[in-house]
Amino acid sequence: MSVLNLSLNLFLVVFVFISISAPKALSWSKEGHVLTCRIAQSLLEPGPAEVVHNLLPDYVDGDLSALCTWPDQIRHWYKYRWTSNLHFIDTPDNACTFDYSRDCHDPKGLKDMCVAGAIRNFTSQLMHYRDDNLTESLLFLSHFMGDIHQPLHVGFTSDEGGNTIQLRWFRHKSNLHHVWDREIILTALTDYYNKNMDALQEDIHNNFTSGIWSEDISSWGDCDDLFSCPNKYAAESINLACKWGYKGVTQGETLSDDYFNSRLPIVTRRIAQGGVRLSMILNRVFGDHNQEIPRPT
Repeated sequence: MSVLNLSLNLFLVVFVFISISAPKALSWSKEGHVLTCRIAQSLLEPGPAEVVHNLLPDYVDGDLSALCTWPDQIRHWYKYRWTSNLHFIDTPDNACTFDYSRDCHDPKGLKDMCVAGAIRNFTSQLMHYRDDNLTESLLFLSHFMGDIHQPLHVGFTSDEGGNTIQLRWFRHKSNLHHVWDREIILTALTDYYNKNMDALQEDIHNNFTSGIWSEDISSWGDCDDLFSCPNKYAAESINLACKWGYKGVTQGETLSDDYFNSRLPIVTRRIAQGGVRLSMILNRVFGDHNQEIPRPT
């Protein structure tokens, strides 16, 4: 058994134990990432779909979404602690812009340590087979493509992407980042979908295939340079964070129907865009390789 497969199997055991023994803490890192990966996998061409299937461990039965939360679960493990700063981008307060050279670094100033840099890195690793752990590279890329499309993952430095803005979401305590990570999606699932994520996924899929986003989808995958396009996705997110995330929100207030109803379309559209763009990257990276990459052992 490879070290990678051992790590992933250990993760599965720990994840199942946590799921049984602790209250569920659902977030964009579950529902949002699962939806993003499901959408992406449904749009893969046959060759890339086979490559992805071959890179996944047997126990997930070819389902990429089953491991799209893995980078969140292991980010505090000693081996992977270096990845903690790759899940987000801190930008100057109220600038509402993203600049790679200015913003993509960790708190110590180490360059390329942000979610846009991570997407560049893991895309390159997959494209050039530069890393023995190609399965890890696939999982990191798939996860970070979800993160970069969550607007508050590209937020203001002083409030840590809305994490320090405490408020109430309807009747319970939360914070602004958590609202975008978790609350909006869970409220939609409860209010409109009887907690059925398949139904939410079907609605999102219909919206970009034949519904309200169908005229825009052709532009979502436009990308002349796979290594610069993450800058575009990050710029979109901070723009949305300013216009829809932070706007009108004050410390300690209660957010409810008005905020939820106006922001839900933003959240679902970003999930769709993340999925479409992830499929675009994987189709291009794996398009010429078909079944050349062996299954992990």
